[in-house]
Amino acid sequence: MRSSQLVPAMLLVSGFMSGVASADLSGVPFSAETRQSSPQGTSSGKMYVGKNRMRIEMDQGGQQVVQIIDNDKQAQLILYPSQHSYMEFQGPGPGSSASPQTPASGGKLDPCAGLQGARCNKLGVESINGRTADKWQMSVTQQGKTMQMTSWIDADRGIPLRTETSEGQRMDLRMLGIENVGGRQVEKWEMSSSAPNQPAQRSTQWYDPVLKLAIREEFPGGFVRELINIREGEPPSSLFSIPAGYQKVTPPASGQQPPVGR
Repeated sequence: MRSSQLVPAMLLVSGFMSGVASADLSGVPFSAETRQSSPQGTSSGKMYVGKNRMRIEMDQGGQQVVQIIDNDKQAQLILYPSQHSYMEFQGPGPGSSASPQTPASGGKLDPCAGLQGARCNKLGVESINGRTADKWQMSVTQQGKTMQMTSWIDADRGIPLRTETSEGQRMDLRMLGIENVGGRQVEKWEMSSSAPNQPAQRSTQWYDPVLKLAIREEFPGGFVRELINIREGEPPSSLFSIPAGYQKVTPPASGQQPPVGR
């Protein structure tokens, strides 16, 4: 499946199925260690989530990188501790009310809100995978190309349970049950995606309804992302500020938004 084909559809489910990077930021504040593993190796980092703020510490190419998202200030920072420098980006981050990744409250918000080039029309209410969903007809235009799709948004969570595109792509999200992961009661969800003449792909995540994000994800090819040693409580305020002595540097491209990673 070509990545360019899936961009519009993936935007609709990224708020739920992109894991820690898409934290709601309205759940319980916490701190945790991050770990991701693949057949090529394992890497780790740290994550701190406060009220409308998030800090992710990671290693990129042997260099420590820190990302800070502050939705109250509508700003994102990238810190490079070894260089005592930082970059600043304006705009809402994941989990802000202006972001298309924000789950719709009670499924009543327009799922196109904040999604550039998108239009939505509600068609009704249906049952999908045993859950009540609002059915939406959606149109997304990117790079001069318009894709039509239908999406069924969970009426309780505001997350897409099914998305079908005019090009024959389909994504389904199904809750499998409740499990205990790391001492926390979480929901196990499976997402399957398919496209014409392509094998179906499946991924699984364990979603923590208290933290409002996935604490574990498993992807095809043996790739796993997870949070471990989770500690609830508001992190120190200093973690979301620019340290003294750091110099501001110009981003590589004007207006470019930083990717959220871990």
